[in-house]
Amino acid sequence: MRAIGIILAGGNNNRMRELSNKRAIAAMPIAGSYRAIDFALSNMANSHINKVAVLTQYNARSLNEHLSSSKWWDFGRKQGGLFVFTPTITKENSLWYQGTADAIYQNIDFLRDSHEPYVVIASGDGVYKLDYNKVLEYHIAKRADITVVCTTCNDQSEIERFGVLRMNEDCRIEEFEEKPMVSPYNTVSTGIYIIRRRQLIELIDKAGQEGRNDFVRDILIRYKNLKRIYGYKIDTFWSNISTADSYYKTNMAFLRPEIRDYFFKQAPFIKTRIDDLPPAKYNPGAVVKNSLISSGCIINGEVRDSVLFKNVYVGNNCVIKNSVILNNVYLGDNTHIENCIVESRDTIKANSYYCGEDGVKIVVENNDRFAV
Repeated sequence: MRAIGIILAGGNNNRMRELSNKRAIAAMPIAGSYRAIDFALSNMANSHINKVAVLTQYNARSLNEHLSSSKWWDFGRKQGGLFVFTPTITKENSLWYQGTADAIYQNIDFLRDSHEPYVVIASGDGVYKLDYNKVLEYHIAKRADITVVCTTCNDQSEIERFGVLRMNEDCRIEEFEEKPMVSPYNTVSTGIYIIRRRQLIELIDKAGQEGRNDFVRDILIRYKNLKRIYGYKIDTFWSNISTADSYYKTNMAFLRPEIRDYFFKQAPFIKTRIDDLPPAKYNPGAVVKNSLISSGCIINGEVRDSVLFKNVYVGNNCVIKNSVILNNVYLGDNTHIENCIVESRDTIKANSYYCGEDGVKIVVENNDRFAV
């Protein structure tokens, strides 16, 4: 593909609550064995984009560890490859990334040193499959300056999380509002853009010199009447996990057979880093219904309509319902967990009871099981 990729994976927000206290949103576990960033990386690899930069910042340790070997996404190559850029103190600048545009501006040499004519920009917190080649063909056919991949948001309560846009009959974007409280429109941006590399350098360079730091506000919205900005609408599964509720709902979606088939059984496939773990073990008396159980888990109790990530131990007479249990969790005997997200590396003591009654409950236990 005649493009390079940029994945914006440095952001943070309070809507993830305790879940983002120790990891970047792009490093959040998804569907038992994946991380959120795996979807953008796999889409890049499956679209034959050979050179990809990941811009990390907030709580980046686990994300950087996950990206430490590029072979898992087929980026271990002489030409191109996977590049991870964190904020760097230089003679001219000692600031963290001040926004999405500033993150690109601080790494603009990556663009200048490349030769591909186009750039695909994606966020690291989207769960989806997309062939970027089809978007590029559309971009070229429309003679667009910028193409924004968009989708329909059917839940009006979620509108305030996204950029909302309105297109004319030719799909040219005429209105674009970032995260409005209310909107009469339900077409939202997915945070995926295609733009010519030289034009991106020009726009980012100008924004940086003027102290403008946000890609949406200071480029898309600012230039919507001056540049040919088009929307490319998708109708396949897409989810953004930037809130605790949306993260929970996204994992729960993988319990539906059609979603599992779409991601796990239909090519192209989503790739991830593989850990050397034994298969899940189900001891006598274990009951598992409609759940995803990952490698390394040991199940003694009852698990229903739940997602268990790697190395989860479920004790005797435990009941797990409608919950997401993250990596390396130990659940003591007679524990009841319902409508919850249990943070990774937690030790839940025996006879504990946690139930999310008004929305999803996040369970974080302070313990020293993993203390040095």
